[in-house]
Amino acid sequence: MSSGSLPPSDGPERGGTADGGEGPAADGGAPRRPRPARRAATAGGRGRRTRRTASARARSTGSPAVATTTRGADGDDGLVHPGLRLAAAYAWRILIVGAAVYLAFTVLGRFELVAIAVFLALVATALLRPLADLLARVAPRPLAVALAVFGSLFLVLGLLALVGSAAAGEASSLVGEFRGGIGRIERWLEGPPFHVRPGTLAGLHDRLNSFVSRNRGALISRALSSAGHVVEALTAAVLALFCSIFFVHSGDRMWRWFRGQLPEAARSPWDRAGRAAWSTFAGYTRGIILVAATNAAIVGVVLFLLRVPLALPLTLLVFFATFIPLIGSPIALAVATVVALAGRGPVIAAVVLALIVLVGQFEGHVLHPLVMSWAVRLHPVVVAISVIAGSIVAGVVGAVVAVPMVSVAWSVTRALRDPPPDGRRTESADGPAAEEAGPGGI
Repeated sequence: MSSGSLPPSDGPERGGTADGGEGPAADGGAPRRPRPARRAATAGGRGRRTRRTASARARSTGSPAVATTTRGADGDDGLVHPGLRLAAAYAWRILIVGAAVYLAFTVLGRFELVAIAVFLALVATALLRPLADLLARVAPRPLAVALAVFGSLFLVLGLLALVGSAAAGEASSLVGEFRGGIGRIERWLEGPPFHVRPGTLAGLHDRLNSFVSRNRGALISRALSSAGHVVEALTAAVLALFCSIFFVHSGDRMWRWFRGQLPEAARSPWDRAGRAAWSTFAGYTRGIILVAATNAAIVGVVLFLLRVPLALPLTLLVFFATFIPLIGSPIALAVATVVALAGRGPVIAAVVLALIVLVGQFEGHVLHPLVMSWAVRLHPVVVAISVIAGSIVAGVVGAVVAVPMVSVAWSVTRALRDPPPDGRRTESADGPAAEEAGPGGI
């Protein structure tokens, strides 16, 4: 076959290119367009580069939205669900916060005496600051503070002395009443519906006496070791009194000084958090005092009318037990029921037992909604869990301080989450808004 009969070639001789495109036509015509395969390959490479850039941006920012678009585009990261990746990001931050909280409580545990003293001083400040401000209108500030603090101290000590003298005056008659009451309890338990065998309580009494006689030395040593706790309690009381004097007198200036040490940008959030914390703590303290006084007054009147022995000490016990929400009052009234059973018989004890239910309903459905709802906005389930958790961590002290601590934490969270009101000056360390800041002045 001659060369003139050969078919045209698609190679470079005819203007073709090595990558499958075509160059200029052999006859000098216009250049042809690239093939669609070349355009697809170019677009694919550009898409892969775009996805790699988006994936790097997703890893650097941690954005769930961007991470979702790059799922499956960059190797192993595409195998992890964005929700799991977000949960992991929150998890290690929560672990760090939990470690910081644990460290803070460990430090407070090492300085438990100081922490308790400061807490008592803040309680006294919340109660006595309004009285001191009222007296300061007619007297110099130092004299008003001295009258408020030491007058309240003498009042509390006088009340305790009155309770002690009342208990001591009834001691001689209480011995006979309790002996007769124990006999009545034995006869009551021997009858229906209990049918306890005769002599069971007497046997328990004998075993108790023998246990005390065998372990008298250990009991005495334990009682002597508790004397150190008494000294610690007195030390905490003195420190609380010392701190409360200064908190009542110049708590606002102390707060302004503390806020002045902070950076300028941090003063406004700290001021809002401090105001919310003190408002909640002061409201809780005054509210729980009112609730405790109301419960104690009701219980005291009923116990006096029923002529239950040790009515005044039991009333004081109910007052202090109310500081432990939900469970304090029932425990104190259970003690009063036992005393009424031993001193007045099962009928009076049944009346006191019914009083437990009535006081609990009145406290939970009337007093707390009216008195505490404006200061503490916590669900009863949260209150119960806080009390139990506090008692596990720090015993009776933890049960007392758990609810105010949780209330303050929730109040601070809401204050920092919500934007500050317009026009409120909190940036300056010594502005008009700072004049009312600090313990007792927020």
